[in-house]
Amino acid sequence: MKYNQLGRTGLYVSELCLGTMTLGGNSDAGHWASIGTLGREEANGLIACALDAGINFIDTADIYSFGESERLVGRALKDLDVPRSKIVLATKTGGVMGSQPNDQGASRGHIMDSVQRSLERLQVDHIDLYQIHASDPITPIEETMRALDDLTRQGLIRYVGVSNWHAGRIGKALGLSAAQHAARFESLQAYYSIAGRDIERELVPLITEEQMGLLVWSPLAGGLLSGKFGRGESTGDNARRSHFDFPPVDQDRAWACVEQMRPMADQRGVSVARIALAWLLSQRHVTSVLVGAKRLEQLEDNISAVDIRLTADELACLEEISRLPPHYPGWMVAHQDAMRRPG
Repeated sequence: MKYNQLGRTGLYVSELCLGTMTLGGNSDAGHWASIGTLGREEANGLIACALDAGINFIDTADIYSFGESERLVGRALKDLDVPRSKIVLATKTGGVMGSQPNDQGASRGHIMDSVQRSLERLQVDHIDLYQIHASDPITPIEETMRALDDLTRQGLIRYVGVSNWHAGRIGKALGLSAAQHAARFESLQAYYSIAGRDIERELVPLITEEQMGLLVWSPLAGGLLSGKFGRGESTGDNARRSHFDFPPVDQDRAWACVEQMRPMADQRGVSVARIALAWLLSQRHVTSVLVGAKRLEQLEDNISAVDIRLTADELACLEEISRLPPHYPGWMVAHQDAMRRPG
């Protein structure tokens, strides 16, 4: 297991992060029931497996099963007697947590309330990485960033991250933080897969320029890149996609990628999922890839992706099949940058 610097901070996180969205759902929890309904025993098993493999990074969110995922993570760390300093613990806020108008968003009030509740559920005195989970078109960015800065000064959170924001909005937040000498976003958690490379248009150039870490969610495109399904095949009633079709994916592109990766997997005697994860791990701008699972063997298979090294020819082949179509201003910037660089 490799460990990468989180953005420009002094914090190092494992190249794989244990995602915990599968923890805590129940039959009455809406779409969470289709994502996962794991309880205390299963949560303990997954977290123990991750720790044994060298993963030091766990990500959750208040919205995952409406707080139950955080509770199970906290209990597991206690049950397993994990020293707090051994774990980089990340959680998020911003999603809908109740029926009242202030039970969501990135307002100062909701952030301050949410962090206290997350600390209680996780049974810790600080959160290593606290992330704004969703865009909030109502709350001024200044209000959000000031609240996060206050929490870092209080020692309740140590680093700040963001998820699912446009590049322009992140850029504005970074500028405000710099002007106010305040805590800034050190990481972006975003959807990214070989079948969904949209972040390479605007977000990857931004985080590269600003030295932000990139944390990848849904690296297998909601299971489409697992290799269990192919073009024209049903995902089946037991697959998450049959009940919760998310994230949106160009399926023709996904199946083309699967068809290209399958021979690479067969040659090594591994799953297609491992090849898809290995491709992400080979991308220089990726800090950590979130892997979640409903079963222990699924997590073990995903973790084994760190041992795969794709050849230059294989990477070139996957680049060709998954490359985004040209866009403006991307093609013009690339053309002009090439003229500017000597040689």
